[in-house]
Amino acid sequence: MRFVDEKMEGYVTRIIDDQMIGVTGEDDFEIPVLASKVTTVHGFEPASATTEQTINKQADNTPFQTRGVYLGMANDAKANSVVHFYIINETSFQLLATLITDKQQQLKGEYAGTIAPKTAVKIYSAQLADLQLWPEFKFQALFYTQQNAPIPSPIIVKEKFKAKDFSGTKKQLPLLDQQGWLIQLDEPELIIDAQKLKESFFKPTEEKAIVEKPAKEVDLHIEKLRDDYQFLNSAEMLKIQMDHFRSSLDAAIVHRFQDIVFIHGVGNGILKHEIHKALSGNSRIQTFMDAHKDKFGYGATKVVLK
Repeated sequence: MRFVDEKMEGYVTRIIDDQMIGVTGEDDFEIPVLASKVTTVHGFEPASATTEQTINKQADNTPFQTRGVYLGMANDAKANSVVHFYIINETSFQLLATLITDKQQQLKGEYAGTIAPKTAVKIYSAQLADLQLWPEFKFQALFYTQQNAPIPSPIIVKEKFKAKDFSGTKKQLPLLDQQGWLIQLDEPELIIDAQKLKESFFKPTEEKAIVEKPAKEVDLHIEKLRDDYQFLNSAEMLKIQMDHFRSSLDAAIVHRFQDIVFIHGVGNGILKHEIHKALSGNSRIQTFMDAHKDKFGYGATKVVLK
């Protein structure tokens, strides 16, 4: 969208009421604006409009693919606070798909269309900071082909997203040249083999788990440990950082490191204090000190092991 009275552009990320909309610019901040004060540019239109944003990878001579329908979610390239939703069709079927949102029992059709084989279509966008206010998503899809192939059952999926759904590591999204989160919508039905389940109770104890060798310098900044750190409170962040510190320290002891460096930053000093307190009570620690002040300042601790 472009502002009528100013030389600014952005994306519509929320409809506030009949007159006001939320527009997010390149600085990732959303501002309320009168709908009459903006106009569309660059051909951007809603996913339900005639010109949909479609990513199509030409089909090759591969065998007929019966599974591979995904919901992909990726941050906007310019406004990182905006998440775009895509239906990714890796199958050889044509999909007749719909998306309906349910917000406090208020239903709204967001998308309806045909998705060709080996194609991804953007169906929805939302402000990541408003995750708690997101509606429930109802996805439905029918499979169609002119070829002689068994037709899978229709897809009917209801999803209410939570912060933990965005806590995992981002993956390469099929058909899209970007990283994001992925949910398979046509997951095969789980079939429990009673005999194999019975045998699993009598398996011998497995070999001792292999402890992965840690890095010589362990970065404990929360953005290095979790992709969803913006949804975490201070206590949750500290717990994650301390858990990673303890596991890395234990691994260094197992692998008989002479020393290891933990990069905790300066900040308010709470993480550094908790690390030093834990080190003080550990009998496997010879000593610890500020590490490489010329490199880290007072933001890292070097631990010398016995």
